Amino acid sequence: MKEMLYDINSLAIASSLFVSMAVAIECGFRIGRRPAIKANDASKAQVSAIQSSLLGILALLLGFTFSQSLQRFDARSNAVLDESNAIHNAFIRADLLPQESQLKAKQLLIAYTNNRTEAGNVSMVNEDKRESFVTEAKELQNQLWILATEIQTSTAGAIRTGSFTDAIGKLMQVFHVRDSALNRHVPEIVLMLLYGTFLMTGSIVGYVSGLSGTRTTYSAYVMVALIVSLVFVIVDLDRPRRGLIEIDQSPILNLQADMADYARTLEQPKN
Repeated sequence: MKEMLYDINSLAIASSLFVSMAVAIECGFRIGRRPAIKANDASKAQVSAIQSSLLGILALLLGFTFSQSLQRFDARSNAVLDESNAIHNAFIRADLLPQESQLKAKQLLIAYTNNRTEAGNVSMVNEDKRESFVTEAKELQNQLWILATEIQTSTAGAIRTGSFTDAIGKLMQVFHVRDSALNRHVPEIVLMLLYGTFLMTGSIVGYVSGLSGTRTTYSAYVMVALIVSLVFVIVDLDRPRRGLIEIDQSPILNLQADMADYARTLEQPKN
């Protein structure tokens, strides 16, 4: 099921959060300033203690959410490297195949690498285009697997060709790991809980200021700005293929370049 917040721009979320916090602080301040509220030193100390507790809970939630989003970002980065290594391993092991099968296997692997490289540039919002790349990748996997099994069953060197079959199996495995990693995010209910904690904390901060009869200080808004900046980073880390923080695609791009050099050598006429 698609999450509600996923299609909303990260900057819009951060801006809305800042405005919401400012409104919550102002509302809390006006409630604290109401003449009907008579606060003594004991009640002020109690509210201040509640404010400190809410700030501690907020810090805990921010730390937990940041850790979760960073772990998922690292998992997606590692998946790109693992897939690049798996394709390269299969490409090298293609040299163990019979001469007449080597070229076909490497051509399929070059096409597969091009597919995976281009798929890495498709936004997750563009579901139709992304699905077309996934379908094409699975078709190329089927062709590689059929080729590998046919060679292994029809040749005497099953040990040599079997290593290529194992490499194709690994290639298919890491494909699913990388593809599934794109759909793993911080649960939206956690983000909503975080948002609710923001509002409650902001209102209490404003309320304490209202009880003391002084406007919310500049330092409080600096704190709000830092919190909003951290939330922006959390949301951006949690959204693959969009935003400012992007997964490093250099491993598979370098592999594509190496394969392009190999393809050019095949096109050169032999003396």
